[in-house]
Amino acid sequence: MPVAIKQDYYEVLGVHREASPDEIKRAYRQAAMKYHPDRASDVPNAEEMFKAAAEAYEVLSDPEKRSRYDRYGHAGLSGTAVHDFSHMRADDIFSVFGDIFGDIFGDLGGGRRTSRGVDLQTEIVLTLAEVAHDVERQIEFSRNDYCERCGGKGAEPGTAMKSCSTCGGYGQVERTTSMGFFSSRVVTACPDCRGKGSTITKACKDCRGSGRMAKRRIVTVKIPAGVHDGQVVRLRGEGEPGDHGAARGDLHCHIRVEPHPFLERHNNDLLFRLPLSFTQLALGATIEIPTLTGKSVVTIPAGTQHGEMIRLPKMGLPDVRSGRRGDQIVAVLVEIPRRLNDKQQALLREFAETEDKRVLPESRGFFDKLKEFLSTLKD
Repeated sequence: MPVAIKQDYYEVLGVHREASPDEIKRAYRQAAMKYHPDRASDVPNAEEMFKAAAEAYEVLSDPEKRSRYDRYGHAGLSGTAVHDFSHMRADDIFSVFGDIFGDIFGDLGGGRRTSRGVDLQTEIVLTLAEVAHDVERQIEFSRNDYCERCGGKGAEPGTAMKSCSTCGGYGQVERTTSMGFFSSRVVTACPDCRGKGSTITKACKDCRGSGRMAKRRIVTVKIPAGVHDGQVVRLRGEGEPGDHGAARGDLHCHIRVEPHPFLERHNNDLLFRLPLSFTQLALGATIEIPTLTGKSVVTIPAGTQHGEMIRLPKMGLPDVRSGRRGDQIVAVLVEIPRRLNDKQQALLREFAETEDKRVLPESRGFFDKLKEFLSTLKD
């Protein structure tokens, strides 16, 4: 499956790399208005472009994320908690950024409703050796949380909230649309209070009325032994707060296991490919190999064949559910020299003359059967 190439965030918003925070905010407002799914239903890929603009704005509006992006590009955001906008609705995306849109989208959503908080995404990188046992990892991330000054209400402490005069405190307004002889009633979010049912008389000085502030948070993630690449460890309630007192979202920690230079994972078993020379297989050898716990010595019996497997019991990875440990498997491979000097060729020819059925009974029997079969075929 091809890997999607992320667009440059500055190009997505149509701003230069030295753009000020106000210019970035203004560019995002324009992009959101242009590509909002309810306003741009006739624009191809409008929803994808709407979500791409949200992703770009989240990074470029955060000084720390923007700095990392400017220095290292998309790779610099690895391990940083960001929203997964691909599965979010438009009104949920708006809730991420507070009230920067004012009233321009007030008539696009539904009425007041309790909406669970947004989930956050981050990545945790482990080595294969770390997967062999339980791991605790501290991660730091940024999330929009309740403003401490106003408690998430958006109003300056000491000032009163007032019931919205437009919707009467319901958070919804009803409008009737007519088409010929037909008419329909549509209930939408109140454009004045944006579905909240109340309005503030004086905005909070810290959050400017949004009720949310970006905050850094450090949490400890417990990762069970045997976890697989691509699995997700979910921390319930570590996402962003919901609307109107609804439950918080979760923090999804996506596990990425770095490839080992020599060991390949196959479920809970580890495969080590061991290339040996013809003479080592014929005469036997003692070889030191890597394991997850250090080094181990394996004995290659004389006469070992290419492709044979030597199993080291319980030296693999534990099962993430049962804890039962897999094995490490040594796959023996013969490495044939591509170039031989005259002396080596002479010795091999001399050895070939000594081969008989007692030395190679299996191959002799195979070629006898092959010769007999070929004699039955037409030229």
